[in-house]
Amino acid sequence: MINWMEEAHKRQDELLAELQQLIQIPSVLDETQSSTDHPFGPEPLKALEWMLQKGQQAGMQVKNVDQMAGHIEMGEGEELLGILGHVDVVPAGKGWTYPPFEGHIENDRLYGRGAIDDKGPTMAAWMAMKMVKEAGIPLNKRVRLIIGTDEESGFRCVKRYFEKEEMPHIGFAPDADFPIINAEKGISTLRFTTAKVEQEEQLQSFQAGTRTNMVPDLATAVVYGELDTIEQEFEQFTQQHQLQGSIERKDQTIQLSLEGKSAHAMEPNDGINAGVYLAEFLKDVVTTAGSKTFVEFVSTSFFKDSRGNAFGLNYNDEMSGDTTLNAGIISFDPAKGGTVDVSLRYSVTYDFEKQLPQCQTIMSDKGIAVDVTSNSKPHYIEESDELIQSLSRVYERQTGEKATLLSIGGGTYARVLKKGVAFGMLFPGEKDVAHQVDEFVDIPNLIKAVAIYADAICELASNQS
Repeated sequence: MINWMEEAHKRQDELLAELQQLIQIPSVLDETQSSTDHPFGPEPLKALEWMLQKGQQAGMQVKNVDQMAGHIEMGEGEELLGILGHVDVVPAGKGWTYPPFEGHIENDRLYGRGAIDDKGPTMAAWMAMKMVKEAGIPLNKRVRLIIGTDEESGFRCVKRYFEKEEMPHIGFAPDADFPIINAEKGISTLRFTTAKVEQEEQLQSFQAGTRTNMVPDLATAVVYGELDTIEQEFEQFTQQHQLQGSIERKDQTIQLSLEGKSAHAMEPNDGINAGVYLAEFLKDVVTTAGSKTFVEFVSTSFFKDSRGNAFGLNYNDEMSGDTTLNAGIISFDPAKGGTVDVSLRYSVTYDFEKQLPQCQTIMSDKGIAVDVTSNSKPHYIEESDELIQSLSRVYERQTGEKATLLSIGGGTYARVLKKGVAFGMLFPGEKDVAHQVDEFVDIPNLIKAVAIYADAICELASNQS
């Protein structure tokens, strides 16, 4: 029986060098450069092509599906084991200690955007495939590493992929936590729109956030008013809440900027929503109807409340915990009114079809429209399923710890599989720094994950383990 942990340690230098190369590709979605040649911009495609080249060099079969997704395959058999990772990343944001697209190594950590979400885990799975292949272990299934390039912005990559390619019989996504995640909350994007706008609005502009799946870490607003008073009150507000802010005068207006703290939308309380805090400040400053309606809505709905109590959307179940709401993109323009795009992460047993109309009724009475722009239903696999039993054996064999089952508010590619779960690679007790400044992967745990994934491939796709 092969000691996969020993084998993984032998590959550490190779793995880290390759992960650094992948992190150095700034594979952030760029809609402004979208084309048939690179649907999500040139950098996500570059990262996909880099991975496929690695597969070719290792003597495996590779395929690029419409420049959106691709796969690396080994083994033989009728059935297919899918391992789903992604190489696109969210924007880096500001305030990094080390360059976000370098792959700096310090104190057993490799820093960079994508280090833990999801380039590090994807590379761990890739290295595990190479180890199994080079060990000459006969496989009774085909093993396919499926690589997406639009996971962070709507899963368009895997949607196209599975329109053209077969669905794996079983699979896992190394894009969350160990031991095993068998429940993923539903994810819906809701757009709240305020309509009351006058010609002469005191609030001239308001902007926070670029993605619904991130807590906004910067907000700006331009307002008319008693400038000296606003300036003084803003300084008091930033001191009171221990936030960084700046003020810039422009003619008869003042521009306010406020810094928060980014975090993943699955737990907004891990961050500080700059847009919500700026609205909280402005609700006692602006007086014109459209401006006041907008900032009061944002403040009363989201300030120190990410559970949707103001909308009647609050819900909790034992299986998956609280329903959460992240106000990810907040904007106001006097000519258009205000919009707030919210990532709703709802519990597995949540009755979406019943809860949403109730929310729409509550908001309609306040002159605010609520529209659903996307909805991905919850994903759940029973504990008794053989896939979960197999992965439990692997995890316990490699770590000596019990494989408990978890639920998450994040969405992984597991939810697009007919039968799949999220499997790693954050270990119990590890800090989740996905989507945050100074994102990193713990190197000893990265190596441990390689061993677990190699064992999992053998457990699920061969007669050896």
